[in-house]
Amino acid sequence: MTDHTLNSAKSLVRSFNTAFDASEDHALTDLLDSRTTKDYSWRGVHPFHEQDGAAATVDSFWAPLRHSFSSMQRREDIFFAGRNIVDGESSVWVAGMGHMMGLFDNDWLSIPATRKMAFLRYAEFHRVEGELIAESAFFCDILGIMHQAGCYPLKQATGATITQPGPRTHDGILLDPQDASESRKTLDLVNRMIDDLTQLNISGNDHCPPETLQKTWHDDMIWYGPTGIGATYTIPRYQEQHQYPFRTQLKDKVFNGHVARFAEGNYAGFFGWPNLTNTPTGGFLGLPANEVRADMRVVDIYRRDGDKLAENWIFIDLPHWMSMQGIDIFPDTSED
Repeated sequence: MTDHTLNSAKSLVRSFNTAFDASEDHALTDLLDSRTTKDYSWRGVHPFHEQDGAAATVDSFWAPLRHSFSSMQRREDIFFAGRNIVDGESSVWVAGMGHMMGLFDNDWLSIPATRKMAFLRYAEFHRVEGELIAESAFFCDILGIMHQAGCYPLKQATGATITQPGPRTHDGILLDPQDASESRKTLDLVNRMIDDLTQLNISGNDHCPPETLQKTWHDDMIWYGPTGIGATYTIPRYQEQHQYPFRTQLKDKVFNGHVARFAEGNYAGFFGWPNLTNTPTGGFLGLPANEVRADMRVVDIYRRDGDKLAENWIFIDLPHWMSMQGIDIFPDTSED
């Protein structure tokens, strides 16, 4: 069986993205307003946060971004839709992931322009109501731009800092309807993986054996983490370069749930606002310990291969998590 409502939603979002990307800057607000509901809301990473309506969204995020990155292209690697299990599958969401590529010609968020190509990793989610978009979330890896610009503010990551590729199988753009039974397999697998992580949090076991992950992950899994943590390959290196540092250098972890979680075909994704709350014990991102509980807004995009997960792309709003602890990587330049 296939869900043709999902294909209609994907066609709507794809048409909007094409028009939006091709639009002149002065027409962005009117275009966004024409394709969204009257109560449209937008979520973005720090320092953009939540915006209401088309004008606020364009003024706060899209106009400054397009001013800084000229000749910007959307280079999409993954595109799929699904029914959100968080609300009992009553809403339909469309997800996209890839890079915004442009010439970094003007400073952005006090990051100095390079006049060179730059790749801004992004993941976006749109909730579709009928023929309009009702809400959006746009996550992007600002630390990645800082790394490319030579003004990276943190210590060396435990994983690899790279321009991250799309799926190994090159099949992430799901334009055609997918078999609903395959989508259910993917979502069930992701749910089991989340349940395993929840049990780890409850148990307090910060050094779980590889067998714990092998229940839901291939041995040669790839974990594409955000800049600051980096990417890592195979279960042993993932545990060494991310899982163990994350578990031992952060305490009192609380899972807050997701805004949306859904799957289509072999792909699944979710985001929370926030997903996690934790307290640094020292060492994570090379930062000292403190007793400030801080929130992590996280995106995960997955590719299933057979009966296990093969690839995972992660976005964490680390600038927001740091800002809650009084660490501001975007200094005030209003008096400069």
